[in-house]
Amino acid sequence: MFSRASPKVQRLHASVRCLATEASTSASQSPSTPPLPQRRPSPGSSTSNINAAIILNRAPIITRSPTPFERTYHAYQARIRRALHNPFPYDFYFKPGSLLEGKFRDAEREREREAFGRMSSSSGEDDVEDTSADTPSKDSELLDGQQEIKSMPRIHESDKTGNVQELNRQGERNLYLLVHGKDSTGKQVWRFPQGGLKEDEALHQAALRELHAECGKKMDTWIVSKNPVGVYQPSPQDQTHYFFYKAHILSGQVQPDGKNVTDFAWLTKQEIESRVEKPYWLGVKDMLADF
Repeated sequence: MFSRASPKVQRLHASVRCLATEASTSASQSPSTPPLPQRRPSPGSSTSNINAAIILNRAPIITRSPTPFERTYHAYQARIRRALHNPFPYDFYFKPGSLLEGKFRDAEREREREAFGRMSSSSGEDDVEDTSADTPSKDSELLDGQQEIKSMPRIHESDKTGNVQELNRQGERNLYLLVHGKDSTGKQVWRFPQGGLKEDEALHQAALRELHAECGKKMDTWIVSKNPVGVYQPSPQDQTHYFFYKAHILSGQVQPDGKNVTDFAWLTKQEIESRVEKPYWLGVKDMLADF
């Protein structure tokens, strides 16, 4: 004997059948539904916005001059080492006030002057003099009519004349090659050597090729690594990206092509800031050495 279900149960079964029917229908129709066409980038669009740039560096060619604080510190440490070493017991070997004691003290003062500078005779305390000047002291004068040997000046002639194209300027600092030429928009700006990629060309190969194309091949250079040291994007709306590579110059000089590059300069990090545009400077400043 069959009992008739209540209207509430009938509605529940109807809803379950409806959900099952919809699920089965969508599952059965999904394989036959054609996929939406995917939009593919046009040929060459992925590489047209990628550029390779090179930061050509000339390392310091002379040692950095110590600061007054560094000179004072090293002189103080040398005096401490000399004071703590086992001194010669001259009181045991020489009679106080004798001629030999006086000669020994004079020789000891001479050794102090050679090591630390001039010593004050009034107070008996050492007074360190600046020995970094170009003018030689009296202790360095040679005898027997020999010609005095003078050290080379640490300031190059180009530093006095302001010639920024001289590779020997600022011998204590890191110099970077900056060229004056067109950017991606055709505007004449100061920038690093850069350019686009060719088909099936690696980024480091493109950077070296653009360096030779804009600055000539009469330079002995080498790229430090095949990995870029940084990337620069002019603006969030601009999809152009510049991948920077670090390189060193060993010899030679820049010869601009006269078309894309009309001028060049070897500049320190602080000098680059005043020549390039502010967005460009904010993008590349962390890739350069401070000194």
